[in-house]
Amino acid sequence: MNFEGETIAARPGESIAAALIAHGVRGFRTTRCQAERGLFCGMGVCQDCLVEIDGKPNQRACMTKVEHAVTVRREAHARALAPMVAGLPPTTIEAVEVVEPQILIVGAGPGGLAAAIAARRAGAEVLVVDERSQPGGQFFKQLSVELPAAAPPDAQHREGATLIAQARRLGVEIRTGVTVWGAFPPMEFAATQNGRTLRLLPRAAVIATGAYERGWPVPGWTLPGVMTTGAAQTLWRTARRLPGERVLIAGNGPLNLQLAAELIAGGGSVVGVIEAARRPGLGQAGLLARMALTSPGLVRDGLRYHAMRRSGGAAMLHGMVVAAIDKTSDGLSVKLQDTQGGNEQRREVDVLCLGYGFEPSNELLRALGCGHDYDPSRRHLVTRREASGLTDLPGIYALGDCTGLGGARAALAEGEMVGLAAAQALGYRPDAALLAAAATAQVALARHRRFQDALWRLYAAPAYSAKLATPQTLLCRCEEVSFGEVEAALAEEMRQMGAIKRRTRVGMGRCQGRYCAPVLDALLAERHGRPRDEHSGFAPRLPVKPVAIEDLARLG
Repeated sequence: MNFEGETIAARPGESIAAALIAHGVRGFRTTRCQAERGLFCGMGVCQDCLVEIDGKPNQRACMTKVEHAVTVRREAHARALAPMVAGLPPTTIEAVEVVEPQILIVGAGPGGLAAAIAARRAGAEVLVVDERSQPGGQFFKQLSVELPAAAPPDAQHREGATLIAQARRLGVEIRTGVTVWGAFPPMEFAATQNGRTLRLLPRAAVIATGAYERGWPVPGWTLPGVMTTGAAQTLWRTARRLPGERVLIAGNGPLNLQLAAELIAGGGSVVGVIEAARRPGLGQAGLLARMALTSPGLVRDGLRYHAMRRSGGAAMLHGMVVAAIDKTSDGLSVKLQDTQGGNEQRREVDVLCLGYGFEPSNELLRALGCGHDYDPSRRHLVTRREASGLTDLPGIYALGDCTGLGGARAALAEGEMVGLAAAQALGYRPDAALLAAAATAQVALARHRRFQDALWRLYAAPAYSAKLATPQTLLCRCEEVSFGEVEAALAEEMRQMGAIKRRTRVGMGRCQGRYCAPVLDALLAERHGRPRDEHSGFAPRLPVKPVAIEDLARLG
């Protein structure tokens, strides 16, 4: 790979982002304000890792695999774009390629794959589409490199590979590299694949789009070298690349501990794991006992992660959060503080991984008009569904973390039930074995939900507070809108998010408000003493993911 005139050794199958980070490159592009940006979410949501590849601008480095020799340049704001091919004939919607599966499943993660297998076993024709280059989702990320020196696949990799192979063996069609960017009632979806546009017209649809990590807007959170826990885990689990030499992991939840264990096992140096929740004490003994009785295997995993963390010399600090990040001559200086606002500490690192919980990827569900309710304990929307996964719209099913966070194990159990229900609604009659499997899945789902309830009680931590921000801190990382600019809009008696959006451009960037909207919504709710509900936040808008105008114009 040629990057800015320098030759970089890249492994076939790894992402452009993985190759650049392994070479020590942190900054991938410059913004309107000439600020550097790099890998942040690692899953194609934030759009901060845009680069130019072989002359084609605005390509996501985290989503583009190295398949041949390529020339890469940093993306620069307002760089002149290459002219589109002239002479394209006028087109109408009738010219768009139409795909009509019996059941469409959006998302090839644990839940989507399980639903596809169940529906296919019942006899239905199933199409699964996913934006990534490989099925498996965030939980079952598959290794994309094959090198003798690379660490072999672990049990989680193998479980995902088995699920993918089973789906394909049954005849499930899995299309990767498909971005579903539009959903139109009652049952139409728009997507792009390899530069061509598709209309997906299924008889039933299952939305299993998962979740993405929450933002943590503190001073310096947009600096290159600051990435989500999921981004760092993707680097390791797909490409066997470490995110940096000295890594600090901070946030709330067990994923951070798992990442620390994986990086240490891979030879990385983890400075510490900073957990926002208080250290468990005698008062949490009942929760720990319930977790051990419900899912002993997951508890054993947690103990193993702690043992690996200790073996790597990574400190574990409870009841602390990241308060600010500063750029230094050789990395980052991270300011930590107690959740009560005192006991400040500093850590000097190369990379900071932030993992402060998740937001459901419910954009397609909201665009279709599916009903949602706000869960104040988890601070996110929960999709209204029947036990079968059916939403309040005919033929639209939903499962997994996009409906309200429950974890991969719950999604797997839900998938079996939802896939079978969707097939039955189309007239397929499952045999006794399938019905028994669904009943077993229902019992497993209840058990996993009990485990998750106890887990998040154990990890209970204060929500993000805007007190951590300064007037100069960016709230909207895409449009570079600061908290100070939002406060100025609030001073003008603006009470609605839409008005603040029009006044400041907050939420108008490429990520479409995924990181700033929850923070702004919570700020407005607190400021004006109103509860959050399904109508708060930004209204859903299409496309739900950026799509190239050229792809729409070419129609393939």
